[in-house]
Amino acid sequence: QVQLLESGGGLVQAGESMRLSCSASGRQSTNYAMGWFRQAPGKEREFVARISALGGGTYYADSVRGRFTITRETTTNTAYLQMDNLLPEDTAVYYCGADPMLAYFSNEQYNRVQFWGQGIQVTVSS
Repeated sequence: QVQLLESGGGLVQAGESMRLSCSASGRQSTNYAMGWFRQAPGKEREFVARISALGGGTYYADSVRGRFTITRETTTNTAYLQMDNLLPEDTAVYYCGADPMLAYFSNEQYNRVQFWGQGIQVTVSS
């Protein structure tokens, strides 16, 4: 079992930055890929970014590429999502996920991701 604890959400103005953190704990959690998804009201969960267990293999949704950066600190097993130049359309509940399969972090296979955090609200005002 893997436990994920997200932090860092809140309210910012458009153009500002915010960093989300996702701390993973539990058996073999260091061997899991991690990623971020988001879900806005009335919309499906949407892939945002992913990173492999070793900190490579990063990939981003087109909507955030160039503005968001995912990193991973292996010593603490924490994944970060640095969000710069935030836009009102980035407003959503952001979810951290963990799974051995990096490929599951996509719009097509997100329902196969085994472990999820509780979600954290990010609101960007215009």
